[in-house]
Amino acid sequence: MSIYVGNLSYEVTQDTLTAVFAEYGSVKRVQLPTDRETGRLRGFGFVEMSTDEEETSAIDALDGAEWMGRDLKVNKAKPKEDRGGGNRNSGGYNRNRY
Repeated sequence: MSIYVGNLSYEVTQDTLTAVFAEYGSVKRVQLPTDRETGRLRGFGFVEMSTDEEETSAIDALDGAEWMGRDLKVNKAKPKEDRGGGNRNSGGYNRNRY
């Protein structure tokens, strides 16, 4: 299981986020996605902990908590959706029709 952490300050680092979640157990991994063009943090991240119990405890404690001037949104991460992407002409006018 992975934890989604939303509404993060753009000043957050992997170390600071790890420290917050370490209060609830052993943090295995922290991911902070960045914008491809600007390199700026996107305002959310993902945290993986050693056990489901630790993750549940962290979610219960941190969802809605104020941190770095923001109210955190913390819940179980949902699997990444497949956005398709292969055929860009699939919706709308196709000039090659007869």
